[in-house]
Amino acid sequence: MTTAHPWMANSVPAIKDAMLRETGAPSIEALFEQIPDAHRTKHAFALPPALRSEPELRRHMLSLLAKNRSCEELLSFLGAGIWQHHVPAICDEIAGRSEFLTSVWGTPMSDHGRNQAWFEFCSQLGELVACDYVGLPVYSWGCAAGNAIRMSSRINGRRTVLVPAWMDPERLAVIRQYCEPEAMPSRIAVVTVAMRDGLLDLADLRGKLDADTTAVYFENPSFLGLIETQGAEIARLAHEAGAFVITGVDPISLGVLAPPPDYGADIVVGTTQTLGAHMSAGGGAGGFIASRDEERFAREYPTLNISITTTSNPGEHGFALSLSHQSSYGMREEGKDWTGNSVYLTAITNAAYMTLMGPDGFFEVGELILARSHDAARKLDAIPGISVRWTGGFFREFVVTFADRSVAQVNAALLERGILGGKDLSADIPALGQSALYAVTEIHSPGDIDRLAEALKEILR
Repeated sequence: MTTAHPWMANSVPAIKDAMLRETGAPSIEALFEQIPDAHRTKHAFALPPALRSEPELRRHMLSLLAKNRSCEELLSFLGAGIWQHHVPAICDEIAGRSEFLTSVWGTPMSDHGRNQAWFEFCSQLGELVACDYVGLPVYSWGCAAGNAIRMSSRINGRRTVLVPAWMDPERLAVIRQYCEPEAMPSRIAVVTVAMRDGLLDLADLRGKLDADTTAVYFENPSFLGLIETQGAEIARLAHEAGAFVITGVDPISLGVLAPPPDYGADIVVGTTQTLGAHMSAGGGAGGFIASRDEERFAREYPTLNISITTTSNPGEHGFALSLSHQSSYGMREEGKDWTGNSVYLTAITNAAYMTLMGPDGFFEVGELILARSHDAARKLDAIPGISVRWTGGFFREFVVTFADRSVAQVNAALLERGILGGKDLSADIPALGQSALYAVTEIHSPGDIDRLAEALKEILR
């Protein structure tokens, strides 16, 4: 290639040769010699011809995007890890401001404003989850849980974590990756979930706790939306065995549910996606880690942390990064764990959302979600051929079982009617049969619920 590629200005041979001379490498191939040969592809890729003009590229991308059908045009009852909640317009406005959008490290002045916004995120989230110490977010809820488990293992030196049998399979896969054999901990033990109520089986938990248990991890609400009413007893059993309690929680539920430390959690993790962030595919949804403000916990955080202090000028305060040396920013591969990602911008969106909501706002949206989801469960349970499991204590999500149709058939028929049905659980939790997990939030109107019920009646008739 003798001319520059339109998207890669440094692609001409003369510039490549100049950069190789500067680095002292004999060839571009030599720059990648540390990658094992078995990990490198030997065959040529069957790639389409390059699009060398912006109009061609734009037309091509628009044609691909036009194949998508989004929740803007479809009525969606999907949840199970990413949920459709209302995003106030001001959240996008704040996140789009150049002071935040373009500032990675930036100037001292932009850093001060960014650091203050991050400090507000940590402070407000700490109020929600009743924890004094909150780090900057990691990539996802699964990453937060995996990091928290490794934190607990580094503190107490134990290597087994107990988790519920029924979990979000994607979140569990991330946790398994964090618990690979060379890492700490090295073993995941599964605790049975009782079919009668969908809650953790305490007898099975008691039997699996031992001197090697680093932590018990459970979620409240659970993956299936159920409110874990046994949280205090789970914590008591874990603490008696010398293990930590790590609780996963969606903070939008905490306007109506007790925060995890109230029933004994030592470390709290969860999502930040429901705090004013849009649903996205392929991007970080945001996950948080929080705990008591104790040095043994703080020294094991993988994240950047923000502190506030006075300055030499009376009455003035400054914001700065603290305990950054222990992170991958400070020690690279020797850090506690890897950190650093795009969800730092999402944290500023989260701060704007929490500021808008306040305590009363979280209470109101929590009550509305409870009312709408339970109303939907009652209406669906009354339809012949449908039963709703565990109709008592759940938040936002509930399990719907179909008597004589597969979830795949029902969801295909719903999609023809412009509706996205619940997540198919039949492969992930076979014991539940042909069941789906439906999510109902504050964005679903009574008319939306009626539309779903009428569509299901028509499909199952």
